[in-house]
Amino acid sequence: MASPQRRGSRRYPDRSPMGLQPGERSDGPACTPVQRVLLALTIPLESLQMVKARMMLAMNKGLNRQTHAQATVKMLPTYICSTPNGTENGNVLVVELRQSHVRTLLMTLMGDGNYSPELSDHTFDMPEDLMQGTGEALFDFIAQCVRQFLGDECHSKNHLPLGFVFPFSCRQTRLDKAELISWSKGFSCSDVEGKDVVQLLQSAINKQELSQVEVVALMNDTVGTMMTCSTRETPCEVALIVDKGTNSCFMADVQYVQTVEETSGRMCVNTEWGCFGDDGALDDILTPYDQHVDEESSNPGVKRFEKLVGSLYLGDVVRHALIALAAEKALFIGSNVTVLGTKGVLTTQQVLEIISSEEGMTKARTTLEALGLRPSERDCCRVQQVCRAVLSRAAALCAAGLAAILSLIRQSRGLERLMINVAVDGELYQPQGRFKEILHTVTGLLAPECLINFKLSEDGTGRGAAMVTAVALRLTDQRREVNQLLAPLRLTRADLERVQALMRQEMDLGLGQETNASASVRMLPTYVRGTPDGTEQGEFLALDLGGTNFRVLVVRVAEKSIQIASQIYVIPTNIMQGTGEALFDHIVDCIMDFQMRQDLKGQVLPLGFTFSFPCKQLGLDKAVLLNWTKGFSASDCVGKDVVQLLQEAAQRKQYLALKVVAVVNDTVGTMMSCGYDDPKCEIGLIVGTGTNACYMEEMQNVGTVEGEQGRMCINMEWGAFGDNGCLDHLFTEFDQMVDEKTINPGKQRFEKLISGMYLGEIVRHILLALVEKSILFQDKTCPTLQNRDIFKTKFLSTIEIDGLALTKVQAILWDLGLQANFEECSLVREVCQTVSLRAAQLCAAGLAAVVEKMRENRGLGQLAVTVGVDGTLYKMHPCFSQHLQQTLQDLAPNCVVTFLPSEDGSGKGAALVAAVAVRGAES
Repeated sequence: MASPQRRGSRRYPDRSPMGLQPGERSDGPACTPVQRVLLALTIPLESLQMVKARMMLAMNKGLNRQTHAQATVKMLPTYICSTPNGTENGNVLVVELRQSHVRTLLMTLMGDGNYSPELSDHTFDMPEDLMQGTGEALFDFIAQCVRQFLGDECHSKNHLPLGFVFPFSCRQTRLDKAELISWSKGFSCSDVEGKDVVQLLQSAINKQELSQVEVVALMNDTVGTMMTCSTRETPCEVALIVDKGTNSCFMADVQYVQTVEETSGRMCVNTEWGCFGDDGALDDILTPYDQHVDEESSNPGVKRFEKLVGSLYLGDVVRHALIALAAEKALFIGSNVTVLGTKGVLTTQQVLEIISSEEGMTKARTTLEALGLRPSERDCCRVQQVCRAVLSRAAALCAAGLAAILSLIRQSRGLERLMINVAVDGELYQPQGRFKEILHTVTGLLAPECLINFKLSEDGTGRGAAMVTAVALRLTDQRREVNQLLAPLRLTRADLERVQALMRQEMDLGLGQETNASASVRMLPTYVRGTPDGTEQGEFLALDLGGTNFRVLVVRVAEKSIQIASQIYVIPTNIMQGTGEALFDHIVDCIMDFQMRQDLKGQVLPLGFTFSFPCKQLGLDKAVLLNWTKGFSASDCVGKDVVQLLQEAAQRKQYLALKVVAVVNDTVGTMMSCGYDDPKCEIGLIVGTGTNACYMEEMQNVGTVEGEQGRMCINMEWGAFGDNGCLDHLFTEFDQMVDEKTINPGKQRFEKLISGMYLGEIVRHILLALVEKSILFQDKTCPTLQNRDIFKTKFLSTIEIDGLALTKVQAILWDLGLQANFEECSLVREVCQTVSLRAAQLCAAGLAAVVEKMRENRGLGQLAVTVGVDGTLYKMHPCFSQHLQQTLQDLAPNCVVTFLPSEDGSGKGAALVAAVAVRGAES
């Protein structure tokens, strides 16, 4: 059997009892009373792992909105959302309510990293009767202490923020609002429970005519401990108190704290883990000695974990173990042990002195003799063993709780390994003490994936509380600046209604024959006169030209199904930028190759041509190219009919099977593709790299085309909405900077507020403004942020994924060379959310104008219509579609709009345009 020293060191805990003498055994019927006591007080590693698992379950229960009320570990939000970053400055006042006195402290921060704060403090003794008196008397006394402490400063007009350390269980709903749940620690002041203690203190301060003093933060000592040990370079995210009571707190990703409304960033959670086990979760490790201590306490049955760990109780646990041993004649033979029946005769401080390696035996003797006992050398040794066992068990249980927190943090952040700083305070955590040694060792055994740096707190309740208050002020100032910066991008209902009205106005201008030329929304007729009705049948070819890759498709339309076969062909750069003849000859070569591969050689199939370049359409099969984009510059094409150019190339190649019946853009193709699946689909919407919309308009309203009967699909080209200046009031300085660097400044203004090509750039310029204001990336160079297009819109989609841990956001930013901390990651996410929300809302405002016009055209009280939609921003962004649909519902309440994602609008859609055209020609 190992020696007591070895048993209590690195190998603790295991399945053997701790602190036995060499040669002693704990198994079998010959087990001695001392061995049985030590065995009862020893928790094997397997049991500690079970305690850790139960603690994690209890914590998750406390974080969950549905189970919070029944949870023993309450996981109370503190509304502290940041740790110090070193820029805090100014004067901060702290008031700390303690067991028998009130402490006041004034700290001046210089913004120098918090390395040299100026401190002054004073402690005021509190009359005992105040603890059981009225709440008003207690808070009046605290306010009088503040006034006396400030002295001549009482008459200063300078704002003085105050942090209030209130070490009782509270239900906090803001940093400066907390209702007392219940008193403890001997306090029972009337008319306070259920009241906001911040307001009670502020009212008392106001009675003292201290108008400059404002209570801005309330916290407990655990949170203060964490804040004291935290700097920008080494942020501390966990704190542990092991004193008369015990508690812990940690910075949790706020998305997991379901009891608050916030959804982004981090928040300090006060676990209140002293109540762990009140539901019986610790019953299998409780000893008879713990039961006796609980029965003697002022609150039997509650705070079970605290009664196993807190220094207020450890002396009495030892005392009851000694009583049991004395009853079995294993200790103090011949002594009157009646004194051991008195609660509190053996203190935890004496226990700590007894287990001291140097003078422990001597201290054990003097302590026991002071109680009137006559201990033998063997008695002193066994008392020392019991003291060591009780303290070691407390440290091991504390380690199990801490390991639960660390594992919870690691899992919630999606990390394989966690590196973290843990602040510790309390009389049990002595620099060279046994408690510290076991806490460190066992935590490492129970959380091997975590690399922990323990930091001893200095004045957590004073200096730490001042830091909480200073951080709260910094965040308030920062929030004010951020809100001011982002305010122009946050659109009101009135803003969106105005955009909707302007879009409707521009639509009407675009449809008018005489006003079309001056309209920013061109409302181009497509000559598509109907949507699929399900009767279309046959084989159709489709071409899709819109980039460096060119697609040829055969679409076989049956009564209830569509089959598609396709081939992708590359267009070499020399052809893209060569002659028009070479380009269209290449296209015809690809068509001929495709028909041969598909065994269609010689067959004349109707062909739909998706040509995704700006065109002026003069008929369903006639479209004049206005200008090339996307890297194309083939000569002798602009100003010519692209269908005619294709037919001329077919003639040159002696390809007689070409029959182009329709030329369309991708927006119309999207509508037609979805129209085959849903006859109510009469709107097409693209929200991707660019944006556009089309819809079925009444012919009588289309002044640019002859005819009054039926409907025609109108290609709105709404990306240019606002090019005439009607949206200038919405353009922010960031939008202007993005616009100025594009190849078409002043053009496609609406598209530059909405589409994926530009959103990342808008975010980048906002981040640069935040850097300039020293809100983001302080003391860090951000050269990559100066690079245009470095912040892709796809990053917005990833960063805004619901539930994405801030560590993932941090990884994205680090890949961009942006060394962001978690607070900065949260702010970057907010910027992304603001920009993408505005885009979705503006898109919805434009669409609201469309659906309301269709409803009015048809004289309906309510319109039911489907929108065929395509584009990476709509499909890939986690929130865009939801925000778009919700805003549209708000702006057009008389329209029931269904969104149907398109599948291959530019291919399948073009073929269906051809199919509808053939159907119309045959009817």
